[in-house]
Amino acid sequence: MVHYVMNLNNYNPQNEPVKDYAPGSEERTEVLDTIKKLKSSQVDIPMYIGEKEIFTTKKINISPPHEHAFLLGHFNEGDRPHVVEAIEACLRAKPQWEKTPVEKRAEIFLKAADLISGKYRATINAATMLGQGKNIHQAELDAACEMSDFLRFNVKFMLDIYSIQPASTKEIKNSMDYRPLEGFVFAITPFNFTAIAGNLPSAPAMLGNTVVWKPNYNQIYSANVLMKIFLEAGLPPGVINLIYVDGPVAGEVVFKHRDFAGLHFTGSTAVFRHLWQTIGQNLHLYKSYPKIVGEAGGKDFVLAHPSADLRQLCTALIRGAFEYQGQKCSAASRAYLPKSLWNDLATILLEDLKKIKIGTPEDFSNFMNAVIDEKAFDRIVRYIENAKKDPSVKLFFGGQHDKSKGYFIEPTVFIVSNPKHVIMEEEIFGPVLSIYIYNDDELDDVVHLIDNTSPYALTGAIMCQDETALAQLSDKLRYAAGNLYLNDKPTGAIVNQQPFGGSRASGTNDKAGSIFNMIHWVSPRTIKHNLCPPVHFEYPFMLQ
Repeated sequence: MVHYVMNLNNYNPQNEPVKDYAPGSEERTEVLDTIKKLKSSQVDIPMYIGEKEIFTTKKINISPPHEHAFLLGHFNEGDRPHVVEAIEACLRAKPQWEKTPVEKRAEIFLKAADLISGKYRATINAATMLGQGKNIHQAELDAACEMSDFLRFNVKFMLDIYSIQPASTKEIKNSMDYRPLEGFVFAITPFNFTAIAGNLPSAPAMLGNTVVWKPNYNQIYSANVLMKIFLEAGLPPGVINLIYVDGPVAGEVVFKHRDFAGLHFTGSTAVFRHLWQTIGQNLHLYKSYPKIVGEAGGKDFVLAHPSADLRQLCTALIRGAFEYQGQKCSAASRAYLPKSLWNDLATILLEDLKKIKIGTPEDFSNFMNAVIDEKAFDRIVRYIENAKKDPSVKLFFGGQHDKSKGYFIEPTVFIVSNPKHVIMEEEIFGPVLSIYIYNDDELDDVVHLIDNTSPYALTGAIMCQDETALAQLSDKLRYAAGNLYLNDKPTGAIVNQQPFGGSRASGTNDKAGSIFNMIHWVSPRTIKHNLCPPVHFEYPFMLQ
């Protein structure tokens, strides 16, 4: 189906249907064939700055995290001059791009959405599977569906913003001019979601901004596919400039540039705080106060009420904690379970954990795959090994790991006696679930504990069959999560259904996939047109 249309008056997008890749299905055969094709040749990925594809002498290897000896290709790392060149390309492209009619801008990104969900669906999924180590279900949800959803719904949000106009009278015509920001936007994107990586530069660009896009190095393989799609869809050169430059090197240029106008960020809390501090220290350099929109870390909880359904709870814990190896800022990493349910839950939890297969995403029977790289592997393993040595912590399941062929870590579950233990407080970003078992009569204390244990407030889940208790717990945990899930895992937000973001140390809570995010990338100008201008300075009160 073609979604892009010149007449956008009645535009009403729908979420992209998720394909199931069942045995014998056309989509299963296509994505497996595409994986083989991608692995049959090595790619040399350039930076995209203005009209140029930039190749450098510094080639950095790209390998699948589940098969790190295999070479998919290289990307060309840049340096300071490339950051300067990307900013200059932004500023050259901006005057024409911001004057491009909204219908044309919408058409470009809607065409990109159709290319992603159609012609290049297998390619973007396969690239995400190989480059980021996702199984086909996680890749489909992310790269094919969420990415096309972001583009289609952001067009709708853009139109909604432009439609908000002030009141006028017979004598005065008022209007709101939604200008792009005055300068360029810097988009820093993470490894774990192809859709987030594509949304952070494209959302500001849709509203007439031009963007310098710096992806995480572990996501460049699929970022290259996205960039080619944007260009094929008709995005003019220089609107989005894709660079591969070390963070501090890029930041030294970007955050001291007079025309820096906005930061769109997803990554760690520590980095986000550092960037915010840097921007604050450089305010005197900028033409305008920059917009800062960021989504950072999480230490996401599952709270089970004594009335929780055991099977639902078990499924929420396993899917929430171990899908994509726990490498989601929304992943369930701490659980609070009532003592009355624990014995029965432990039995079925152990049975299900034993069924989990780990390995390459090319084998569709694997529920889990490898963590993203050696640095992440070593960091996660340190948490696991330290916890295994701690007498106050009991290893319930897993704890094994092997990086000889790929960065594989078993789904690992710990039981803690101290609810303030480090593995209950710090973001591990891996397949580790920590459980605190509470006495049923201590539920109120546990609610307070959940709200105050972690500095984050991103996602959380409450498993409870008692509707009255469910409402009470939801109210008590009102500020503990920006996205709260009732009787569901704390992951899997869908564009336009559950706008995503958290507060506290988790970010600015500007809700990706909603109008609340898009509104940041415009600078409104109010225009008053007086149809009956006065011709005398005197007012009636002055008459004698």
